[in-house]
Amino acid sequence: MLFNSLNFAIFLPIVFVLYWLVVNKSLKSQNALLLLSSYFFYACWDWRFLFLLIFSTGLDYFSGIKIFESKNQITKKFWFWLSISINLGFLGVFKYYNFFVESFAEAVSGFGVHINSLTLDVLLPVGISFYTFHGLSYVIDIYKGRINAEKNIVDYSVFVSFFPLLVAGPIERATHLLPQIQKKRIFDYTKAVDGLRQILWGLFKKIVIADQCAQYANDIFNNSAEYSGSTLVLGAVFFAFQIYGDFSGYSDIAIGTARLFGIDLLRNFAFPYFSRDIAEFWRRWHISLSTWFRDYLYIPLGGSKGGMWMKIRNTFIIFIVSGFWHGANWTFIVWGFLHALYIMPSIIFERNRKNLDIVAQGKYLPNAKEFLQMVLTFSLTVFAWIFFRANNLEHAVSYISEIFSSSLFTIPKYDGDDFKKVMFLLLLIFMVMEWLGREDQFAIAKLGLKWKPIFRYATYYAIIIAIFWFSGKEQQFIYFQF
Repeated sequence: MLFNSLNFAIFLPIVFVLYWLVVNKSLKSQNALLLLSSYFFYACWDWRFLFLLIFSTGLDYFSGIKIFESKNQITKKFWFWLSISINLGFLGVFKYYNFFVESFAEAVSGFGVHINSLTLDVLLPVGISFYTFHGLSYVIDIYKGRINAEKNIVDYSVFVSFFPLLVAGPIERATHLLPQIQKKRIFDYTKAVDGLRQILWGLFKKIVIADQCAQYANDIFNNSAEYSGSTLVLGAVFFAFQIYGDFSGYSDIAIGTARLFGIDLLRNFAFPYFSRDIAEFWRRWHISLSTWFRDYLYIPLGGSKGGMWMKIRNTFIIFIVSGFWHGANWTFIVWGFLHALYIMPSIIFERNRKNLDIVAQGKYLPNAKEFLQMVLTFSLTVFAWIFFRANNLEHAVSYISEIFSSSLFTIPKYDGDDFKKVMFLLLLIFMVMEWLGREDQFAIAKLGLKWKPIFRYATYYAIIIAIFWFSGKEQQFIYFQF
């Protein structure tokens, strides 16, 4: 069930009405409704994988209790590593098995040894990377003594499978979400309206920006050999806006939907394309994943406490693992490696915590230095996105080779010139609105709140009209494949 589908437009109001008008007097009933709704939501993708979700949930729930109650360190470690191994085992089989088998076969073929690789023809369970990380963080936190084990199976199951975040995040923490699930929730009109605004902006990002940019990005990347270097640059820029609009749009819809039910999810994006360096970009892009790797990989590896060599080593590890988390393809690993290289100067010269504030805070425009920093950071990010989007390394290399040719200095050409002008206008409007709202949780969080109602609602209706105008065939969100 897609957030941008008619099915979800029917599903959400039904759950909302039942939640606040039918079972609103009982917290247990509310949580039971959220769990059943979440399982129904997930089963709409493929009901067979619902059993995998339930098994993973039960494994971590039971392991968490065993770890928490164990007095013996050996027993505690047994249940801890059992949970970790099975979770990562499922993830490895479904997501990475074919990659490792094919890579091994390709590697030994270079020595003249040819083997028939046995690959698996199975679908990747949607959201497996996200709900697996929910369970891993929960078990690790119990093992480290940061939290107590949750005894209520329904509450814990809602934490893992809450439908707004189930298939593409944000990646939640038990310390943040579980207390909200266990606390009585009272309908808050202001919070609900704010949630609707965030849903509206998320749909605009997805349908008007991401899906329209996808038309050009897909055409240019899929037929890259036919286009000039200047057109390929344009294709990479379109993809940069596609993936940002797509993924941050999903996060906005998820966070806004959760707010309708009185629950606050972790923020996942904070206007990353206005970053002044790569370190700032990663504090603003996919925040829940970045902080997850920081807390559960970077710090356990020693973080920044072991000297410069350890800093550099650990930084490369988390970026390469982050790339691999996104998909079983060498292109993602190179993408992660590139970002590790990008961030190295700020790590080595200890400037990675320099830009912690909001760019041009309290001002309408950035100064010349800030503007150039943003352009450079955006350019480096777009270049790395080429590897993220390319079909394979060969495709990425050929794409980049054509960019750095004499055709880079030609006028970009491709079909659809009339709509191209509309697309550039849409992107301009989009970036202006994002810039004006960069100090808030999302771009239109406070848009027009001080205006006369007629102008405020005219703006909202304009966004709604744009969404319906550009909506067509339902387009799946990019991060569903991860």
